[in-house]
Amino acid sequence: MKKQVSLRLKPSEIAGDVLTGKIIASATGCKLSSITGYNILKKSIDARARNVFINLILEAFIDEPYVKRKLTPFYFKDISHAKNKIIIIGAGPAGLFAALQLIESGIKPILLERGKDVKARRRDLAILNKEGIINPESNYCFGEGGAGTYSDGKLYTRSTKRGDVNRILNLLVHFGAQENILYEAHPHIGTNKLPNIISAMRQQILDCGGDFHFEKKVTDFLIKNEKIISVKTADGTSFTGDAVILATGHSARDIFLLLNSKKILIEFKPFALGVRVEHPQQLIDSAQYHCTSRDQYLPPASYNLVQQVNGKGVFSFCMCPGGIIAPAATNHEELVVNGWSPSKRNNPFANSGIVVSVEEDDLIQFNKHGPLAGMYFQQQTEQKAFEAGGGKFVAPAQRLIDFTEEKHSLSLPTCSYLPGINSAPLNEVLPPFINDRLKEAFKVFGKKLKGYFTNEAVVVAAESRTSSPVRIPRDPDTFQHPQISNLYPCAEGAGYAGGIVSAAMDGEKVASTIAKLLLYNKE
Repeated sequence: MKKQVSLRLKPSEIAGDVLTGKIIASATGCKLSSITGYNILKKSIDARARNVFINLILEAFIDEPYVKRKLTPFYFKDISHAKNKIIIIGAGPAGLFAALQLIESGIKPILLERGKDVKARRRDLAILNKEGIINPESNYCFGEGGAGTYSDGKLYTRSTKRGDVNRILNLLVHFGAQENILYEAHPHIGTNKLPNIISAMRQQILDCGGDFHFEKKVTDFLIKNEKIISVKTADGTSFTGDAVILATGHSARDIFLLLNSKKILIEFKPFALGVRVEHPQQLIDSAQYHCTSRDQYLPPASYNLVQQVNGKGVFSFCMCPGGIIAPAATNHEELVVNGWSPSKRNNPFANSGIVVSVEEDDLIQFNKHGPLAGMYFQQQTEQKAFEAGGGKFVAPAQRLIDFTEEKHSLSLPTCSYLPGINSAPLNEVLPPFINDRLKEAFKVFGKKLKGYFTNEAVVVAAESRTSSPVRIPRDPDTFQHPQISNLYPCAEGAGYAGGIVSAAMDGEKVASTIAKLLLYNKE
């Protein structure tokens, strides 16, 4: 028989994902010889008490042959001669998963990506990190796979109402991700492994007859009778299709400008802006696991912090245990920082964005920009950060306590940020309402997490691309833009998702709706 078993174990009792049959036998009251195998259904860490435990829910096989977890099968059609074609702008998670959904529905996707493939993109990132030279079309934000490919690969989401999370995770496993993402409470692939998965997805799209075009930056739409007739790219090429899925990311400012210039409705969207803070990983481990040194069977610890300061939320964002701070700018003389972790999360530092909510009434001085007020607010802060760093994407930084006391840091700790950091007063970089709330929040965080408030930590500016500062409106049922009937705004760049999984679900949902509409019209 099969039996579902709940276990609460010491870290040493489960090395990686391997359990002894003796533990399962004891929990089920069966003989050791009766246990033929098991599949883990859920796994999480409980570090609330002084002793840390691993919580497991597993399916045990008792006195019957063990059957390994069955993975979801996927069947992709040959759409090389499909009647219907859909243009997808952007090959991030939303664009890729939308393309796969269209293929399953018998529709041909035409993907237009402004950046390069993952392999070529890696060379541009190396030049940015080592030489401080940015390619505005190929960087941490732009290129195959989108921002998530080289910015960590976290897969958890609170947006379960957006779609089928398990389907997204199973598709990732289908294309090469490890099976543990199916049951980990906070699944993570890692920047070192995501590129191969992205490449496999692209190959599947091509094998089925889809089109995939790199270095095709969209510069214009030809619109007639409230429909997009063709999409034009920077090299003068035009593409046509039955509909357009706009799956650009939160940093595609040129798309926002294009839509605004053509009087296509866009809106301001609240977002958040702040800094990256980096601690020694050992300090975070000690605070979270209540120990002097982390158990070898425990992963590097993370944290999640939030505090209301003068009516605004200040919170941790994209926490990267064992991670690295990266230059995530998309343009010259604008400095943005983000974080990522490799699959093993084995770097000696822990970093996280600490950001403050930004609402429309915070941006009165940017009112002249209308719905683009948030974008220009971001840009101004990024330009100040670049100037304070001294050029070549060196980032301005202060020790944590020095930041809260507005003291010049005479020296800075070792930092994972490869272009380098420069001691600078961050109160001259950050807007006052951001700076003041961060100072107060850091002090409170120090009371919530032992050892957090320390000058061993370094604050780096600016973390400004947490989400899109613009929303591109769409009908909640059909996902069509209210003015352009065959334009489908999608995912993070349109203001409807945040992160790999939620963007992928939104891409699938939009593609599925288009497929149903085309099928209905056909009938």
